[in-house]
Amino acid sequence: MGERAAKWVVAQLEKRGHEAVLVDAAELKLPLLDRMWKEVKNDTSAKHEKLREKLAPLAKLYARADGFCVVSAEYNHSIPPGMTNLLDYFLEEYFFRPSAIVCYSATPYGGVRAAMQLRALLPEVGMPTIPSLQPIPSVGSSLSEEGVALTQELAEKSGKFFDEFDWYMRAMKAERAKGVLS
Repeated sequence: MGERAAKWVVAQLEKRGHEAVLVDAAELKLPLLDRMWKEVKNDTSAKHEKLREKLAPLAKLYARADGFCVVSAEYNHSIPPGMTNLLDYFLEEYFFRPSAIVCYSATPYGGVRAAMQLRALLPEVGMPTIPSLQPIPSVGSSLSEEGVALTQELAEKSGKFFDEFDWYMRAMKAERAKGVLS
């Protein structure tokens, strides 16, 4: 179901002229975090070679990103462990970039319990969250396999969420261009 939600988000962002790159924590198969990217990027030991190969492209991608739209399922009323692990590998790459939370579940609650956990985590790693959330309740009947909205509510009422995210990305990009706070 996550693929449906991710495809839908990518399409919504691309409609607004953004380059939307999907980063899937499950596909990356990262080991449990024991050292952050900033600690392994200059470590030339063979021990971290594979990890550097996986993380270096992400670090470059993140550094040029204007924002992060986090698409999350709900796992045990919280964030899926693989997502938390992926998020924790980076820090500076997230600074002064907004995050938007799209959450989903098979239930009518749409993953909002995970979203509340993400609201606490994302600002701690440097990505303040925009005020709005975009839950996708009953994701199996809300989105097609191709990521097309199947409900009128999702098709029509998500525009404000993506407009708000776009505004925050533009505003924070303009401020980053002025220089980082000291």
